[in-house]
Amino acid sequence: ENNPRAAHITAMQGAYQYFLAGLMLVTGTINTLSTKYADNACAYGVNYYPIDKSDNECSGAVRGDHQFDHPFVQALCMFIGEFCCMVAFKLVLLNARRQGKPSPIELGRQNWNPLIFLLPALCDCTATSTMYVGLTMTYASQFQMLRGSVVIFTGLLSKFWLKRKLTAYHWAGMGFVLAGLAVVGLAAVLQGSNGKTASNPVLGDILIVAAQVVVALQMVVEEKFLEKHKVPALQAVGWEGIFGMGVMSLLCIVFYYIPGPRAGDAFENINDAFDQFANSWVIKLAIIGTICSIAFFNFSGISVTKEMSATTRMVLDSVRTITIWAYGMIVGWESFDYIEVIGFLLLLTGTFVYNDILITPFLRNVGLLRPLQKTYPPIA
Repeated sequence: ENNPRAAHITAMQGAYQYFLAGLMLVTGTINTLSTKYADNACAYGVNYYPIDKSDNECSGAVRGDHQFDHPFVQALCMFIGEFCCMVAFKLVLLNARRQGKPSPIELGRQNWNPLIFLLPALCDCTATSTMYVGLTMTYASQFQMLRGSVVIFTGLLSKFWLKRKLTAYHWAGMGFVLAGLAVVGLAAVLQGSNGKTASNPVLGDILIVAAQVVVALQMVVEEKFLEKHKVPALQAVGWEGIFGMGVMSLLCIVFYYIPGPRAGDAFENINDAFDQFANSWVIKLAIIGTICSIAFFNFSGISVTKEMSATTRMVLDSVRTITIWAYGMIVGWESFDYIEVIGFLLLLTGTFVYNDILITPFLRNVGLLRPLQKTYPPIA
């Protein structure tokens, strides 16, 4: 006998899951695109040197307009977005207390020192800053694709630091990812520079891949030192945002006094960033988009894993790469390249194989692979 109330609840749960999946896909896409929009935007800031600098791609260069070349400020904005997750975490708890209901978030014992998040936050600062420097030089699609190389480094750190045994499908996945990296790198070499959209794709791609070593270290550190405390994911992201904000704010001040390639001969010119932010609605929207999207992306990603599965989250992350790539071609940031398609498919295959998702379970079901022997859950 059908139960209308149960059917209604099931329908509501299904709608909520679709909403979460859509939110993760949209905000994840906005996050990368808004960062790239800011990188491409031109605005008047502090006095630029010289006004007619040859690599200044801005049409208003004669009056001192220049690109928003501030990867460290962009990284700071990302941590502000992560900090918003702590605000959301506290609001959820406050709302539950006011209604006299138990917390919807499993809190654990909460007997840990917040400083345990300092090392992961330092890793995040290093990796994010490096990746954002790389993004100023390369295509948004390649930026998103090459982040998949973290699989190789997490696998190696798991093997040699955590002393875990890697199975054949882990090594196979890493092999596919390595092949994908080589193909995407070849695409970057063949495509070459594309003005302000991608001034040096090869160097940008190298920086993005190098940053994944630090991302992998962050993942392993989080697993080794944080999981035993059972910290709620939203709270963990929030604490890393707090420490990341502090570290990046300090670095932006220090980098202002270090000679570098940006406006005012500085390594990072936060004054120029504020001036350009004030003088350009495009940069305003892009920065606000970065902050809001990273907050909602973390929330929706955690919720998708809880309400659906980690597999769904990984598939959505792969779809995000496709949407970023398609958007880049539509707006003219890049052109279609079949070599890049091959590289993306190899990276995607490697990620799925390493994490034992879709491909390897299907091969076991049809008898082409032996049944899985339990080892450990993959980190990546």
